[in-house]
Amino acid sequence: MAMTIDVQVVSTEGSIYEGVADMVVAPGEMGELGILPQHAPLLTRLRPGELRILHGAETEYLFVNGGILEIQPDRITVLADGAERAVDIDEAKAVAAKERAEALLAGHLDEMDYARAQGELLEQIARLRAIQRLRERGVLR
Repeated sequence: MAMTIDVQVVSTEGSIYEGVADMVVAPGEMGELGILPQHAPLLTRLRPGELRILHGAETEYLFVNGGILEIQPDRITVLADGAERAVDIDEAKAVAAKERAEALLAGHLDEMDYARAQGELLEQIARLRAIQRLRERGVLR
């Protein structure tokens, strides 16, 4: 029998995913993390990006815009700042948000507003990159 690991992804909106996986690939702050069952315990921050949950021949694609990843040998918990299933990403909305952030950055902003606009821009770039990757894999049209 193949080993699996329990996975739970939650955000402020509620539970996004609960199930088992053979492997999870997460956008860690220092780079992508590949997590298999019996992984050593780890707690790390997530950056905006694609979260892949692999189980058999199926892969669930999610987008997280940051948060915390906790790994235990038998469980992965993602506490996302925000998360959505890849198929639910609104590309037009992401492009508009990216353009708004770019326009804000071009203006004269104080440090706090500049940091917020820069964070928004990075999040939307990551969201659009996830959409592009999913199209390349044939998950999205």
